Amino acid sequence: MKKFGFDFPENPRNTILMETEEKWYLNLLKEKRGIEPKPIKRSNFGQYNMAVNYSTSVLEESKAVNDIAIYNIDHMAQVEFTGKDACSLLNRVLPANIENMKIGQCKYSVLLTEKGTVIDDLIVMRRDEEDFVIVINAGHDITGKGEEHGETKEFIADADHIAKYKKDGEDVKIEDISDQIVKIDIQGRFSFKLVKELYGESVMKNRNKPAKNMGYFTFNEFDYENEHYIISRTGYTSRWGFELYVPQKVAVEQFKRIVEKAVDLGGLLVGLGGRDENRTSAGNVGLPLNGSEYDQQHTFTNAPLFAAAVDMEKDFVGKSEIQKELDEGIKKQMCLIISEGIVVGRGVYSLDGKRLGTVTSSINSPNVSLEKRQFIGSKRKLVNAEDGTAAIGLAWFYESPYGEVKTNVPVHFFKEDAEKNPKGKPVLGFICPDGIMPATAPKPLKKIANL
Repeated sequence: MKKFGFDFPENPRNTILMETEEKWYLNLLKEKRGIEPKPIKRSNFGQYNMAVNYSTSVLEESKAVNDIAIYNIDHMAQVEFTGKDACSLLNRVLPANIENMKIGQCKYSVLLTEKGTVIDDLIVMRRDEEDFVIVINAGHDITGKGEEHGETKEFIADADHIAKYKKDGEDVKIEDISDQIVKIDIQGRFSFKLVKELYGESVMKNRNKPAKNMGYFTFNEFDYENEHYIISRTGYTSRWGFELYVPQKVAVEQFKRIVEKAVDLGGLLVGLGGRDENRTSAGNVGLPLNGSEYDQQHTFTNAPLFAAAVDMEKDFVGKSEIQKELDEGIKKQMCLIISEGIVVGRGVYSLDGKRLGTVTSSINSPNVSLEKRQFIGSKRKLVNAEDGTAAIGLAWFYESPYGEVKTNVPVHFFKEDAEKNPKGKPVLGFICPDGIMPATAPKPLKKIANL
């Protein structure tokens, strides 16, 4: 069988925009903001050499999305499925109903093992009756053996996993088109203004009703200076925003135009740190991250996006295990937490010492209100300052921590020994049912069209 995934790289890959970040963006910050260039902090993310933050701090970059934030998303991959049986294959594998997708629609879904555990989460875009593009996470374009976190693993690309379910004789062509496209995300309330000034308001119109703006979870295709672009509106930060798929040969030029306009509007280029805060602070429950909240050891029933990703009325890979779990009754729940410090990997305990669950993500945030920070009951000055910070995160609980009324639930976060016994002093915090920042992504674009 043909292999679609790339071999495991000897060294982390560089994005097309990395040199521009290093040599151009840092100088732009100095010129526009008087910020002296500092070495960009980088990390291996999905076998890509990605910026954690730039000359500005993670906290500063985390706040940018409230106005305008730009993200280099060239580490994510795009795989195209074409042919008369492409829809049937994707619908047979993925939990979302692909058959009922309209042309121009985006749909969130997950790729599952036969056991119902999560391989990856992804976005599907339907370009035509027989043409689909799936947008997948970094590192999920690799097939082969490689070392990750000091451990040798066998990787299989999403495309190769899906291809396993292709039937003999089916007309499906699978192609990784990532080398043709660079994904640049534009998020925040000034995103409409930026796109309008650089590409024209028409690119954000509803393809079926041109008098209206494009809807949530839709995409458009347009030509600009003789090059073909895709613009989608899925808002993974839960703020207003767009995702721009730029032809690779003009990506550096367009990236500079986009970032410079954003900086002029008070925004920043945001690295992985700020992006992590932005997805955790998104809406009432935050947005789970594959590899942290989702993995191949656990199902994702009772995760915030389960209903969006899964149609239990159809068949899909892993359905029987998911159905079994649903039939038995689900007690586990993923919840948003707020704490006086970072608590990733710690156990969550009730105030009377009962172990409730485990923290899967945690990061400091400048977006937590003073009222929420004061509820922690912390003695830390930074937590209680008017412009202070607290850590936010997501945790899996053995069962829902809420009663009939959803309210803040005070908890302790402990480090643990090998037997999961708490040790040391606890970090204070609580389980938060109403989130950090309001979800604006689904709201009509007319609310930001005249900013």
